[in-house]
Amino acid sequence: MILEHALLQVKSGRSAEFETAFGRAEQIISSMAGFRTLSLSRCLERPGTYLLLVEWASLEDHVEGFRKSPQYAQWRSLLHDFYDPFPTVEHYERVDFVDRTTS
Repeated sequence: MILEHALLQVKSGRSAEFETAFGRAEQIISSMAGFRTLSLSRCLERPGTYLLLVEWASLEDHVEGFRKSPQYAQWRSLLHDFYDPFPTVEHYERVDFVDRTTS
């Protein structure tokens, strides 16, 4: 499982419009192969800042499958005009802890 992370800085005064557009965009991404879950959270301390977390089955599902698909063009047209600056997207993988006391 891969976790996509992006901090989204939405242009001032456009948060409500962004949230409405994101509701439509969520339907696009959730239909993609390898998509697992999505959460969008609004920052309490910094208005207009959102945390997007998307779980994918693999990195390729996001980078190759979604980002190179016709659906991504729809996603982009719905959302990319809201951001300033454009967000950095990073990918994370889970860390499995090893119990070193039972060697």
